[in-house]
Amino acid sequence: MSRNCAICQWVTELPTSPFLIKEFSTGYAVLSKYQYNKGYVLFLYKKHITELHQLKDRERKRFLYEMSLVAKAIFKTVKPAKMNYELLGNTEPHLHWHLIPRYRGEKFSDSPVWLVKKNIRQSKKYMLSEKGVEVLRSKILKNLDGVY
Repeated sequence: MSRNCAICQWVTELPTSPFLIKEFSTGYAVLSKYQYNKGYVLFLYKKHITELHQLKDRERKRFLYEMSLVAKAIFKTVKPAKMNYELLGNTEPHLHWHLIPRYRGEKFSDSPVWLVKKNIRQSKKYMLSEKGVEVLRSKILKNLDGVY
């Protein structure tokens, strides 16, 4: 745990968060607060590690496997045209996947979602209500239960 890491701080708050979908051995599947792309989930590594290559082989394989199970459940839930998998860490240097469903006809469909201005992607328009969080979370969890 790093005291200066926003993701480490977030991980400590997850047990009481309505956005937590499921805890895995290597990480946490968490709904994004902003659903510019419906079904957008983050998969946060449990420990403060900044680079994928820093994990031991077995742990890295487990992390990638669990992340792919989450992506499969998202895909079954929201039925996108494509899933984007992004492990960046430029802003928050802590291993975390952005699992972003992409849909036909969406603006910037041929580009990374990050090209959409942040004030648009993170506008109140794309925040789920409490009920919306629970419904989407439950649907993804149901599809996860079938694969994990």
